[in-house]
Amino acid sequence: MDGKQNQWKAWIFLLPTLVLLCIFTFYPIINTLIMAFQNGYTSSGAVSGRTFPFGIQNFIDAWNVLVDPDKPLLLFTVVIALVTVPISTIIALLISVGLNSIPKFSKILQTIYFLPYVTNSIAIGMVFSAMFSLVGGTNPNQADSLGLINNLIIALGGNPQNWVNSGAPQWNAMFVVCIYSIWNALPFKILILLGALQSVNKQYYDAAKIDGANKFKIFYKITVPMLSPMIIYVVITGFIGAFKEYSSLVGVLGETYMRNPFGVNTVVGYIYQVLDGQKQYGVASATALILLFFIMIVTALNMYVSKKKVHY
Repeated sequence: MDGKQNQWKAWIFLLPTLVLLCIFTFYPIINTLIMAFQNGYTSSGAVSGRTFPFGIQNFIDAWNVLVDPDKPLLLFTVVIALVTVPISTIIALLISVGLNSIPKFSKILQTIYFLPYVTNSIAIGMVFSAMFSLVGGTNPNQADSLGLINNLIIALGGNPQNWVNSGAPQWNAMFVVCIYSIWNALPFKILILLGALQSVNKQYYDAAKIDGANKFKIFYKITVPMLSPMIIYVVITGFIGAFKEYSSLVGVLGETYMRNPFGVNTVVGYIYQVLDGQKQYGVASATALILLFFIMIVTALNMYVSKKKVHY
């Protein structure tokens, strides 16, 4: 009897959370699935009582936009994920090992490295935009003034480039976005990896030193395997975040450049664009499901690799 009473008490305590999950999580997911398969679904049409035929036209329309050769949104998104996640993870791992080796200044340096994580991403993106920008034109040779990066390029004997201003080549803009994304991803990964590194039993390192192992072998044979669960964690979460990248592009490139037919955008940026301007909820829902499909594939691949390479 007491067990049944405790179960009822547990359900009562869980009820507020379950209600919130149903309203803000489960219902939106189900509604997204329904709208995605209603051809031509729009908010105005739904309000007016219009019925929409069942089909996959929303997916076809979304896919055609995502793979448009003039502005391949899916390719941009995949490149951001494949470039930024491995590089940021490797850099974060090296920085974590470095911080762990200097415990005297570790706390101060941890705070410095973590500051970007608590700073508004749009504001940081605007700083990057100013660093790479041109003032007074789009032609680097005719601009009134150049940003820090272009001045540095000139000092090294190179030619200034239009990185993020109107008319900038797509892959120039992508380069800046990738640099920003790598830098912005470091604080969280450093925090996770450093915490895991500090929990590694020091006896492993002492035994390796006694056996005469050099620093590279200690790093490759002990540090990386012991940190592998956290490494795969930051890789998976990094890929999920990279596929959902949007705010960094707004800060670095601005919405005007992103909406340009020959500009740079991501899948999530396109979803916002369709919802905000065209109110095509069906196409937006289909695009979200396509993005979910790619995220699930990448996550499944990472989980498959983790079963063979991760040491628990």
